[in-house]
Amino acid sequence: MTAFPLGIRENRAQFTHQLIQVLLVGFAIGMMRTVIPALAETEFGVARGSFLLLTAFVVAFGVVKAVMNFVAGRLSERIGRQKVLLWGWIIALPIPVMIWAAPNWGWIVAATVLLGVNQGLCWSMTQTSKLDITRADQRGLTMGLNEFSGYVGVALAGVVTAYVAEALGARLGLLVFGLTVIGVALVLTVVWVKDTLPWAKAETAAHKISAPKFPPRYPHGVPEHPTTAEVFILMSWRDKRLAALSQAGLVEKFVDALVWVIFPVFLVGKGASLTEMGWIVGAYGFVWGGSQLFTGRLSDHVGRFWPNVLGMWISGAGVLLVVLGNGAAWWALSAGIAGFGMALLYPNLGASVADITPPAWRGSAIGIYRFWRDLGYGIGALGLGLVAYLTGAVEAAFWFVALSMFASGAVLFAFGEETHPRLNPAPQGATA
Repeated sequence: MTAFPLGIRENRAQFTHQLIQVLLVGFAIGMMRTVIPALAETEFGVARGSFLLLTAFVVAFGVVKAVMNFVAGRLSERIGRQKVLLWGWIIALPIPVMIWAAPNWGWIVAATVLLGVNQGLCWSMTQTSKLDITRADQRGLTMGLNEFSGYVGVALAGVVTAYVAEALGARLGLLVFGLTVIGVALVLTVVWVKDTLPWAKAETAAHKISAPKFPPRYPHGVPEHPTTAEVFILMSWRDKRLAALSQAGLVEKFVDALVWVIFPVFLVGKGASLTEMGWIVGAYGFVWGGSQLFTGRLSDHVGRFWPNVLGMWISGAGVLLVVLGNGAAWWALSAGIAGFGMALLYPNLGASVADITPPAWRGSAIGIYRFWRDLGYGIGALGLGLVAYLTGAVEAAFWFVALSMFASGAVLFAFGEETHPRLNPAPQGATA
């Protein structure tokens, strides 16, 4: 038996620790998603209707997180996954204190920059580490469990912080919640999390000795250890499949940016209370997170292509439905539809990237995919902020995001392909 066996069951202890880590990562971002946008005017001095100023913190978050995803992937192949994870949590320590002490919105933007660093380092590592220790036929399930844990954490934190803010006040409530989450995460990282880079190296060595039963469709003409620039070019435009996945990842973040910054403002404008808003927005996160328990596994059986394409279109439809009806039940249902579409595409876009990139540089490939994906926070937030500002109506932002999702899904349909090695293997000898 190899010293570095692959499989969820074979590595259940570390797999569980990584799931706990991504749950805590979800808590960290979730504490920023409901209370802060809703109270931007009363607590932090953002003037009513200042859509561009309101979206500034999400733009900052998206750009910083995108860059850190890029850095994290490459860095983890040099110093290991566990060290990158640890640094991500250390950098998060000042965030709750900055929110508690914030005299103006600029401090919130600065805290969100640190949150972007934390999320880029920590969420990237939880994802990469689980892919390191699981088999190719478990990637959909692995990604589904990873994103289920993370986004249930996001949704739970949004609801919990709404209640805590009403009980203790927004600032003190977020301080207590945030310091607790980060403190627990640091202890768990130091005491129990192992570095999984040795598993990736062992898998690379095993592939040299014996080709897998179902050879993956790796890109042609790529050296065994490509440079950062070579991987970036490959992911961004040279390989049309990887480029199609990257652009889909970028655009789907428009939905998350909308739910983060505009949806709470839309609901406040309709008269929803803070806790009612927490549950409506939470419907998106709970359906997104919960559905990934089976949508990731589903793609291990039926493939990645159609879950990805249909997910883009279904999520876009859910966003559009929000502004086509009225009432808390309608908004929660629409948010749930958008969340289900996200559940179809979110784990399976990442699994598709993992399917067709070799283990020697899979961490870099995932980091660059996540760079483009989370840049969508910044581009999407800026776009929907501009649309809302120019039209003077928050509803226009929903139309902008929905149409973007429909168009991006069409690009993925045109240029993507099935990546699951069992369902679409490469010819024998083509993936040396």
